[in-house]
Amino acid sequence: MNHEEILQNLADSVISGDEEKAKDFAKKALEAGIDPLTAINEGLMRGMSQVGDDFSKLKIYLPEVMMAAEAMKAALSILEPAALQKGTGTLKKSKVVIGTITGDIHDIGKNIVAMLLRANGFEVYDLGRDVPIDDLIKKAEEVGADIIAASTLLSTSMPYMEDLISLLKERGLRDKYIVMVGGGPVTREWAASIGADGYGDDGEEAVKVAKELLQRVKGK
Repeated sequence: MNHEEILQNLADSVISGDEEKAKDFAKKALEAGIDPLTAINEGLMRGMSQVGDDFSKLKIYLPEVMMAAEAMKAALSILEPAALQKGTGTLKKSKVVIGTITGDIHDIGKNIVAMLLRANGFEVYDLGRDVPIDDLIKKAEEVGADIIAASTLLSTSMPYMEDLISLLKERGLRDKYIVMVGGGPVTREWAASIGADGYGDDGEEAVKVAKELLQRVKGK
């Protein structure tokens, strides 16, 4: 079996929510000499990206997404230690504190973003849903985060994102953190208007933007 076939099987195992297959092909990837980050990005992430896309188009529903998440987690339990052992790039550090903001209990989009960030080597602290902005800041301070990410599917909760940035300014912490926002009603323009550093239309873009923002900050 060649590398591309192994990567495709990893993606398929996530799409079908097959934990055993995911673990099996994670091991096969390592045995075949595939870089663990390549297996994560071009195998697992490819599958999870498809799952996220299908979910947004209502082709699949929450139970299938949760099964996909478990399959991805099973494969990551094998690939992440291998990547850390190899000392591969970003897998070592950048920290993200993420949560669905106050007043909103929807978290599937946020969960997908958190998983994709983990798959790309970020250390993710997921505070769950209906998270007060003060809790996001406290956790970021506690763990020494690089990024605070807030999500919402409700337009009624969007103002709390602006409050998050205001509170960071009040406490003299605004320059310390990259602030990213996203979710159904959030637009790129609105994110810019409240002074957020970044916006992701979906999980894949959120990861890309997070990496670009970190590079920019570290390149200063």
